[in-house]
Amino acid sequence: VFIAQSRASGSHRDVEDEELTRIFVMIPKSYSEEDLREKFKMYGDIEYCSIIKNKTTGESKGLGYVRYLKPSQAARAIEECDRSYRAILAEPKNKSSESFEHDYYSNNPRQEPRGSMLPFCGQPEFCSFEKNESRIQESVSKRLSVLSRLPFIQEQLFALFDLVPGLEYCDVQRDPLTNSGYAVIQYSTAASAIYAKYKLHGFEYPPGNRLTVIFLEDGNDSSE
Repeated sequence: VFIAQSRASGSHRDVEDEELTRIFVMIPKSYSEEDLREKFKMYGDIEYCSIIKNKTTGESKGLGYVRYLKPSQAARAIEECDRSYRAILAEPKNKSSESFEHDYYSNNPRQEPRGSMLPFCGQPEFCSFEKNESRIQESVSKRLSVLSRLPFIQEQLFALFDLVPGLEYCDVQRDPLTNSGYAVIQYSTAASAIYAKYKLHGFEYPPGNRLTVIFLEDGNDSSE
C-alpha cells in the first residue's frame, strides 16, 4: 500500500516532505512548543514543533504544526490524538498560512457539540460524530444511494463501503444510456449508514470522480 501523488507534484520525497509528514492542530493558547511536543511525541519521532503566533503581539493563535519523520507517524497522530486537537495534514508550505488558517477555521469551527452523541460503542471515531441540526433534519435510514459520473465495479465498491462495519449488501446498477454509476447500499443499522454517508459523501473514487451518497427510504421509522 502506498500513497499516490498528484501528477503536478515533484519527486516522491518532495511530496512526502510537504504533504504527508506535517500535521496542523488546534491547541490551547497556553501551550508552549515543549507542551505540544510532549503531547504528540507518543505517535512517532518529531522533527520539529511550531506554534503560530500573532505577528504584532507575539501571542499564540491556538494553532500549531507538528512535523514527523515518517508519513505513518503523522497518520497515526491524526487517527489517535484527542479529537479536541482537530488534527489534519498541513497544506504544503507554498500555500499561504493565512489562507490555510481561514480554510481550517471554516471547516473546523470551535464549538460545543449540539444534540446528543450517537451511541457507537467500541468505535472511538464513531463516538466523536456530532448530530448537528442539518443532519437531524435529514430522513435517516439504513439504506444509501450512491451516484457517480463513472460506472462502478461491484467488487471495488463493496470493498469501499465494507470498511464501515455492518454492510449487508451492495447492489451496483448501470444506466446504458449515460454510463454513469448507481448503487444501493444497505447496512444492518442506521448508525453504520450515517457514518458511511458522513465519511464517503464527496469522497473521490477513483480520484477526480466525486461520489454522491444520500439516504434511501427503507420502510423503517427514521425517528429512531
